Amino acid sequence: MKIKLVLFGIFLLALINVNAQAPRIVYTEPEKEDSRRTSFEILGKIDGNILIYKNNRTEHAISIYDDEMKSQDRVLMDFMPDRVINVDYITYPEKILFFYQYQRKRVVYCDYIAIGANGKPLGNPVTLDTTEIGYTSSNKIYTVINSDDKQKIMLFKVNSSNPRKFFITSFLYDENLALITRNFSQVDMDEKGDYFSDFHLSNSGELVVARFSRAGNSDFISGVNMLIKHPDSLGFSIRNVEIGKQILDNLLMKIDNSNNRVILASFFSRQKRGNIEGLYLVNWDKGNNAKVMDTAIVFTDDLRVMAKGTDANKKSAFNDFFIKNIFTRKDGGFAIVSESLYTTSRNNGFNRWDYMGWGNPWFGPMNYGYWSPIYSPFGMPWNRYGWNNNPMNRYFAENVLVISFSQDGTREWSNVITKNQFDDESDNLISYGIMNTGGEVHFLFNTFERRTFVLTDQSLDPTGKITRYPTLKNLDKGYDFMPRFAKQVSGRQIIIPCLYRNYLCFARVDF
Repeated sequence: MKIKLVLFGIFLLALINVNAQAPRIVYTEPEKEDSRRTSFEILGKIDGNILIYKNNRTEHAISIYDDEMKSQDRVLMDFMPDRVINVDYITYPEKILFFYQYQRKRVVYCDYIAIGANGKPLGNPVTLDTTEIGYTSSNKIYTVINSDDKQKIMLFKVNSSNPRKFFITSFLYDENLALITRNFSQVDMDEKGDYFSDFHLSNSGELVVARFSRAGNSDFISGVNMLIKHPDSLGFSIRNVEIGKQILDNLLMKIDNSNNRVILASFFSRQKRGNIEGLYLVNWDKGNNAKVMDTAIVFTDDLRVMAKGTDANKKSAFNDFFIKNIFTRKDGGFAIVSESLYTTSRNNGFNRWDYMGWGNPWFGPMNYGYWSPIYSPFGMPWNRYGWNNNPMNRYFAENVLVISFSQDGTREWSNVITKNQFDDESDNLISYGIMNTGGEVHFLFNTFERRTFVLTDQSLDPTGKITRYPTLKNLDKGYDFMPRFAKQVSGRQIIIPCLYRNYLCFARVDF
């Protein structure tokens, strides 16, 4: 009898433990001002308050929610102009630095303001820079980036009115927006074939970018240069990466501040418009400004079957995969995350090489003077807030491949998060969001069950083991999650936007 009681007690403790670990979901109430057309940014969590910026036509506001996602206030940002070109933000434990661009007559302004935990300004707006242009701009001119530790902030603009010489004006600030340096740099470019990768800022204030060349009007990369500008230098130091015979399709870059290096990654093929053969990696020493290692990893048949399934054509298994993230570890190891993404249309079909013309976040030379970065996880232009309502297209987001490497580029393990998503109306409800709880990384995505989307949680631990968790609790009917717009706001909390009927809402998920 005692043994039975002990076993029963252990069983109850196990149930309690499982219940305690199950994620908890709390929703905001629908607000009449917020529809599926509302532009938004999840700003973060300060002093227990969740702050979300919302834009409805000419109204700009910050909604404040408490820990139970109950609305506490809606602070109108009446200092902002009616029409704003772009917004950026950096969240700190005690404040949010909010940047916004707008145009008046022939001048584009970039202003910033500090926002407190109650959503109200901590001071007056400050103009950081202005640019006179001869047209009405609908795309941003200024770009705001910050270092991983958020102690360095950079504002810059790229003038491409001369297609052979691009001029980069950059402003380096500390975390309080005190100016450290202001520079005006010139970068020589080929008139048609040169492009920039995304720009990055190191913890020491170095501006890092790759310049790559596409031969003629082709869609493959034929050459790559690493450009690094130190805070006290006037121009960029330019070094040839020497990629060899690999034909690269697009570059993703990550600064590894712990190991003072830059990692470059790209899928590659052996011939023009050929099938994706593998992954090309570069380990670039930032201090010596030199390549330490590069390697071309050819995908095996086993990995191709793992990534795409046994029914797929193994040769073309990676043709619709795109690199989404690079995660670094303190020991020098890193992981590459890629996802299978493609679209079909009644009018025509897009393949990988069609995407490449749009997929680079920095367009080639334009005749209106300034570049306008546009990023899309699907490799095609989209509205900043993702409202792609085109019933002619069917959007697909399938398996996620994660490959872990040691510091020298040796593959440690690989695994696949299996999913099969599509939607005809837009790409808002597909793809995934990431929640890092320290011991594992959770991939949150929708699965289609009984004609409804259900939020699903699968995680990867440092050894590559996948855990498939049960369906999340408190998944109220009628809420459709948009996990790829989610934002982690603390070590155990993530905010996920969702749609309830025609209203924009938000859900807090606790792990």
